[in-house]
Amino acid sequence: MLACDLFTIETAFLQTVYVLCFIELGTRRVYLAGCTDKPDSAWVTQQARHMVWQLQDRDPGIRFLIHDRDAKFTGAFETVFAAEGIETVLTPYRAPNANAFAERWVRSVRQECLDRLLIINQVHLRRVRREYVDYYNQARPNQGLKQQSPIPFSCGPVTGPIVCRDVLGGILHDYRRAA
Repeated sequence: MLACDLFTIETAFLQTVYVLCFIELGTRRVYLAGCTDKPDSAWVTQQARHMVWQLQDRDPGIRFLIHDRDAKFTGAFETVFAAEGIETVLTPYRAPNANAFAERWVRSVRQECLDRLLIINQVHLRRVRREYVDYYNQARPNQGLKQQSPIPFSCGPVTGPIVCRDVLGGILHDYRRAA
């Protein structure tokens, strides 16, 4: 099952940028989608095509997509997923808890990353988002996964010094044992 959500970010120059995110519910893995200042039907549909391409070789395949009733999610958006055998499930009106996993990821990215940075423009947002998603998928412990990350990393040595890797210029830290 896959969930998606569209949220906004205000840049330093007061430009509103829309970000589309997808999260796989079983593994909590987040997939990068696009960001734009003008999210029309064609842009959202193109992001759906990119998402389907990323999911093509998955086994088992995705069967359902959950999203809210935003007008930007048009019939063309749903047709892209339907062509791959993915059924669309719409959340009820004004019920963000029905898409809880996507809403929780948006809250995490805001609290841990975006609220601590001054985003300059879309290029800066893409770089920040890419680095945060890599951290989230590969290093950040997730309570729903028994403190594992969505993409499990190999266990390193059990003894030795612990080293810190700064993420996003030191806003977040990742601790591991040195090899």
